[in-house]
Amino acid sequence: MRKNTILVATMAIATLATTTQSCVALATSSVGLTILKQILLGGITKGLNIFSNQDSFLANQLIDAALPQQLRDINNTLQKIGLSNLVQKEKEYIAKAAAFTVDTSRPILTNAVNSLTAEDAARIVQGGSGAATQILKERTSAQLMAAIAPKVDAKLNEFGLVQSLNSALSGTSILGNILGNQNTTNLATSSISNFAAQQMVNGLFNIIENHEQQNANTILNSLNEAK
Repeated sequence: MRKNTILVATMAIATLATTTQSCVALATSSVGLTILKQILLGGITKGLNIFSNQDSFLANQLIDAALPQQLRDINNTLQKIGLSNLVQKEKEYIAKAAAFTVDTSRPILTNAVNSLTAEDAARIVQGGSGAATQILKERTSAQLMAAIAPKVDAKLNEFGLVQSLNSALSGTSILGNILGNQNTTNLATSSISNFAAQQMVNGLFNIIENHEQQNANTILNSLNEAK
């Protein structure tokens, strides 16, 4: 009985290893790599289309989930003191600013996808759900932040968002407590702009990952057809 159990387990492990090797071999083929790139490019297009539309940006839960905790705390405080209208304005301004980052973000992401190698494809297959997006995030998030933060900063200042927040919370210690600094009457422009840029970058990757997961079966079916 024990010998049979060991034999079955050994056969199962061998089958799993063969299947894994087969998937990796398919993924690292030119067909498999092309499919993976197409899925990622589709997610990028989907995300940037949402960024291009203010209403779509504001309604997207994956983008809202990416809101940094510091900015969420500021918004909660504003709502508690009866300034929900300012929170809504802030969200609208960030959504408008997001549209100005699309043309900057697209080539960075597209170039990263097009530069994926067979080794990357193998890591993606072995990494499971969301692995492709994770690789893309590792390679582009810092570059995206550096590229879009100045644009976001310029737009939010143009809209007067920082000045409005400063005026609303002037004379309190709220901003200092949330942002961890001693200046309680002036919200540094870079802080709010960086929070907004972080939301955009992480929200975009949330959308890309969601698209990747939704198309996981497409990837597998296409790879099987390529056998």
